[in-house]
Amino acid sequence: MNDAAKGVTAMVAACTIWGLSPLYYKMLAHIPPIEILAHRTLWSMMFFAGVLLLQSRLGELRRALGGMRAAMIIGFAALMISTNWFIFIMSIQIGKATEASMGYYLFPLVAVVIGMLAFGEKLGRAQAVAVTLAALAVALLTYGLGVAPWIALVLSISFGMYGLVKKYISVGPVVSVTGEVLLLSPIALLVLWIVHSGTDGGAFGASASDSALLAISGPLTGMPLILFSYATRRVRMATVGLVQYLNPTLQFFCAMLVFGEPFGGWHVVSFALIWAALAIYSFTALRAESAARRARASASTVVTGVR
Repeated sequence: MNDAAKGVTAMVAACTIWGLSPLYYKMLAHIPPIEILAHRTLWSMMFFAGVLLLQSRLGELRRALGGMRAAMIIGFAALMISTNWFIFIMSIQIGKATEASMGYYLFPLVAVVIGMLAFGEKLGRAQAVAVTLAALAVALLTYGLGVAPWIALVLSISFGMYGLVKKYISVGPVVSVTGEVLLLSPIALLVLWIVHSGTDGGAFGASASDSALLAISGPLTGMPLILFSYATRRVRMATVGLVQYLNPTLQFFCAMLVFGEPFGGWHVVSFALIWAALAIYSFTALRAESAARRARASASTVVTGVR
């Protein structure tokens, strides 16, 4: 198996874990989301710290958090990803997995808008059409249901902001995420102390199954990120972007086929518009990358001929 095939396999594995994660969080639906988030933070911190220890890279973590500016950037990233995690966990528990999947479908289009606002990136005609279709989908769903799809909007915007701030972090993904959960760990410990000090006590230790499920949250968070990082170094970004749609698609099927969530006419219209927008966006991205690849190949041929 060549590097590209290994990269695609790793990407599919990462997106499958993310896409099926609603099944995991549904098994913890009897535990408050804030308690699950606290455990996810702490177990993730131990998992990532263990990975860095095995790789003899703990020194990179110290350097990443060494300066005030770097610590503040990683702290903001921690705030965005913890918000994303909390809203996602809550959405599964309250029967809004469909809306959560919409949020991750919307993310690439939200990222385009963030790039325009933050970096002055120009929208091409196809991108503008895609973003307009996505905005129309949100507006129609808001009109049809009488309430904005806040879960989808918060998930897509928080993940978009997380991606934005990651551009200012010079260290690799494992180091940066370790720094993020490390900064969140004191808050997680405080939450668990309050929970376990209460009359009902905490879930961890109350039953073997709950304790095991909560502990699994560390590897469940860490493994797909490592697989994703492995994949992005071996396959084209357009391929990464297309395979990533496997994540919200699996979430969508979990919501429809396993959880039996309602999916009315307004959902059908809105999702159809979003899928059309993503098709336009993906086609444009693939065409742009293909043109860039041909340009590089042409330039390489010219240079070879000059030599």
